[in-house]
Amino acid sequence: MKKKIDFKPGTMIYPLPAVLVSCGSTPDEYNLITIAWTGTICSDPPMCYISVRKGRHSYDIIKKNGEFVINLTTEKLAYATDWCGCRSGRKYNKWEEMRLTPGKSKFVKAPLVEEAPVSIECKVKNITELGTHDMFIAEVVNIRVDEELLEPETGKFNLAGVNPLVYNHGNYFRLGKKIGKFGWTVEKKKHK
Repeated sequence: MKKKIDFKPGTMIYPLPAVLVSCGSTPDEYNLITIAWTGTICSDPPMCYISVRKGRHSYDIIKKNGEFVINLTTEKLAYATDWCGCRSGRKYNKWEEMRLTPGKSKFVKAPLVEEAPVSIECKVKNITELGTHDMFIAEVVNIRVDEELLEPETGKFNLAGVNPLVYNHGNYFRLGKKIGKFGWTVEKKKHK
């Protein structure tokens, strides 16, 4: 049996998606922030969250406008994702610096990142103060997906081919090989 040791309490639920969150209601206010503290919290209605430090430039923009877009990132967007997390929108125009394109969202004023394969439009429903971060709980009002990610035969969504970027304890990784699908352990086998 492997030996277990105690580790100081912390955030060890990894990997997490490394996303670019876009915010702002007008081009002069548009900003990007890299977030790993994000996830799904409800299926119906579809809801998610992002957690942001109060001192971050995007915090006040999101709080004021009550909306944002979660843009999933890929191996190709890894440099921009990290850079946008290390630089402040108070000093840099992250869109220009990283040559990213602000696109038009359908139901929110915040722009989406055209280079991202998936953009999730969100409207804030609640802000929960936690400690170092505040959690913005939001309803998903629309999802924009690159058409090439839909399987032609079934119309099912397939993100695997774009090498999604994940964050793991201070490092970035791309996802590996598919090993199964939901319910594969209990589905009935087809007999030949």
